[in-house]
Amino acid sequence: MVKKIVIIVVLVALGCSSKNKSFNYSEVEIATVFSDSVSIRAIEFLDDNTLAFAGNNGVYGSIDVRTNTVRANVQKFDSILPEFRAIAHTKNDFFMLSVASPALLYKTGEKGKMELVYSEEGEGVFYDSMKFWNDREGIAIGDGADGCLSIIITRDGGKNWMKIPCDSLPNLEESVGAYAASNTNIEIVGDKCWIMTSIEYTLFSEDRGKTWAAIKTPILMTELFQGIYSIDFYNGNLGYGIGGSFKVTDVKKSNKIITVDGGKTWELIAEGQEPGYKSCVQFIPKSGGKDMVAVGFTGVSYSKDGGHNWESLSEEGFYTIRFLNSSTAYAAGKNKIAKLVFK
Repeated sequence: MVKKIVIIVVLVALGCSSKNKSFNYSEVEIATVFSDSVSIRAIEFLDDNTLAFAGNNGVYGSIDVRTNTVRANVQKFDSILPEFRAIAHTKNDFFMLSVASPALLYKTGEKGKMELVYSEEGEGVFYDSMKFWNDREGIAIGDGADGCLSIIITRDGGKNWMKIPCDSLPNLEESVGAYAASNTNIEIVGDKCWIMTSIEYTLFSEDRGKTWAAIKTPILMTELFQGIYSIDFYNGNLGYGIGGSFKVTDVKKSNKIITVDGGKTWELIAEGQEPGYKSCVQFIPKSGGKDMVAVGFTGVSYSKDGGHNWESLSEEGFYTIRFLNSSTAYAAGKNKIAKLVFK
């Protein structure tokens, strides 16, 4: 019995040590797989073979990453060509959401055509990102007013969406929104959800959006359009946020934060160090939370020590990035989607 316990302990120790080892990448190879006159800020893997995307001018589509075959379409609303900056998916459906008024939320309908399931008009309407907990419950967020973020929820697989009343949300006591730069200011792990706002607060729910709490971060707003643009969680405890000011891109203070307790508290990290402005951060899968990549129109940066130190791997600009596996990612930006292979 004692021998059996010792073996189990050794195996667990070996498993933990391998998970905490960095890949120690030093370069990235970048190859364009889609090029068009469209700005793309939203990409998501539907499965291991298919990358979905949406952008401005009503353009949306998918890429078969095995063959680089691109299928693109254009979605119109009357005479409007919507600008899509948020997409999401369930097992059965694909969703895309446009910014500005009228906000238009589409899901796949009959015979593969997109069906409008939610719309909203009005001054200040501007939706930023969207994500699903499961195949029935999803969330989208938009800019709000009078301290109230605009949050809509679905509980029936995206057929119907309802706005959470302001009296059910924390009042942030000022104009609040989020940055629609990469569809990554919402993160979901299990039943939990974190929303990074355009001010120093995150909103947190541990019950799939039924109740919410406001948590203050140490972010200081000293420049125009400054704040955290993107968050990612490696697990239910470890999370990282990055941003800055896209107007003053070399600001390196108050633009990187980390949590190790599930977002209950956040700390500034890599203060005054590279990188400056970035619009998207993602943990590299199976890196034990050690490795992550951040992109922006300022280039591609990589950290191998949990975001304490960063190095630039490329000056090629992107808005958003998603990993297919531990060495391969796809990134989108102005007029392009590219495959990135880290070595």
